[in-house]
Amino acid sequence: MTTTWTNDMTPSSTFWDKVARKYAKSKIADEAAYQKTLQRVTEHLGPNDKVLELGAGTGSTALLLAGSVKSYLSTDFAPGMMEIAEEKLAAAKTEGNAPEGLSFLAADGFDPSLTTAAGDEGFDAVLAFNFLHLVEGPEALLDRVNGLLKPGGLFISKTVCLKSKAWLFVPMIKVMQLFGKAPYVSMLSTDMVNDMMTKAGFEIIETGLYPAPRSHFVVARKV
Repeated sequence: MTTTWTNDMTPSSTFWDKVARKYAKSKIADEAAYQKTLQRVTEHLGPNDKVLELGAGTGSTALLLAGSVKSYLSTDFAPGMMEIAEEKLAAAKTEGNAPEGLSFLAADGFDPSLTTAAGDEGFDAVLAFNFLHLVEGPEALLDRVNGLLKPGGLFISKTVCLKSKAWLFVPMIKVMQLFGKAPYVSMLSTDMVNDMMTKAGFEIIETGLYPAPRSHFVVARKV
């Protein structure tokens, strides 16, 4: 499939393509925090919801959440990640435990196909886990998410916030980027994330740290 990148995400998608297989083998760093995140997300989703996930990686979270909603479109801007996600879905279908209504698509958040998928009513929820800090121009992405949601729809995200430790992480990441060992990373704080969401037309209704102190979980409602 040929994908047109509409928000200059090609360099990052190339990086994630290269590391997709290695990424797929990595273990969850904090299982308790991951399960807490899933629990909080599920609390906000309903069986008739139409859901979009951005930056889904290799689809592991989508496979766990999709069974609790009507439809779940899981996307990532790296085709290599989506290739692995499709393999996982095929394996689940073979085993007879694939969630109905789950589909994967290689696309960034600005892909026109997402507008088509949203339809006239919009998505009930858009999810983005460990993703906003990897996006160049997160403000524009939040505006786009708002446009994809129905009135009162939810944007549920978790963002790695490294601003307080920028003095440590920025030099390290820049060196790694020179050797192609790191993607674009934005130094955000929890306050910055909250402010961006408010300015994009969202009301924050829940926050948490899963895990503390840098993984900022937010449930925000389109107003």
